[in-house]
Amino acid sequence: MNRQTVEAGGGVAIDTTVEGDGPALVVVPSYGRDCGRDFDDFTRRAVAAGFTVLRPQPRGIAGSRGPTSGVSMHDLAADVAAVIRKLAAGPVVLVGHAFGNMLSRMVATDHPALVKAVVLAAAQASEVPPDIEAAPLIAGNPAAPEAERLEALRKAFFAPGHDPSAWLTGWYPETLQMEVAAGKTVPVAEYEACGDVPLLELIPACDPFKAKPFWHELRERYPGRVTSVVIEDAGHALFPEQPGAVADAVLPWLALHR
Repeated sequence: MNRQTVEAGGGVAIDTTVEGDGPALVVVPSYGRDCGRDFDDFTRRAVAAGFTVLRPQPRGIAGSRGPTSGVSMHDLAADVAAVIRKLAAGPVVLVGHAFGNMLSRMVATDHPALVKAVVLAAAQASEVPPDIEAAPLIAGNPAAPEAERLEALRKAFFAPGHDPSAWLTGWYPETLQMEVAAGKTVPVAEYEACGDVPLLELIPACDPFKAKPFWHELRERYPGRVTSVVIEDAGHALFPEQPGAVADAVLPWLALHR
């Protein structure tokens, strides 16, 4: 494992962990969270399968720096693109979790030559209950009462019977606010199609951000491009809950895009 800092211009520098040797995967994390321990298990499995895994940290996390106000989705996509250009030998597969799936779509839209396929992990449906949509701002606020944060994590992020307390840490409020604001700068329709690359959709079976009636939504919208896999006993957090099942779904599919 090594860490490299990629200068992306405009005072932006992206701290990136690099592991492995082979075709590159780029992990893009969810709202306000880092690209660290949630993805350690998946990274080990992907490296063992012969891939290089790049984990760029969003602005405001670890050694990544840059403006965090007045930032658009295009700006955040450019951060990821700079990492790909600097550290990957050719087009990559993006693995975008939750908000990271939205940002991955933006990268594929703005920089199509850099992306050959995208994994959409825990992508939300076209309709999400308001209390679920508000949960990241509660869970990701260290100043909120712990009981409220745990309730938000149980309700919106973790499958029944799973301990949500691990996600009391690993949040970065300034980055969270930046990403929430950035998400409002570009209409979803502008990047939703994710260019024309192949898509693997990972659907956590217990994810309130995508209730079962919406499981077929993406395949129906983009016929012929989407492979969907339901991950049992997982909520929106997904990677810390079922890393083995995620790898079992992703790695064979990735073999088709080496």
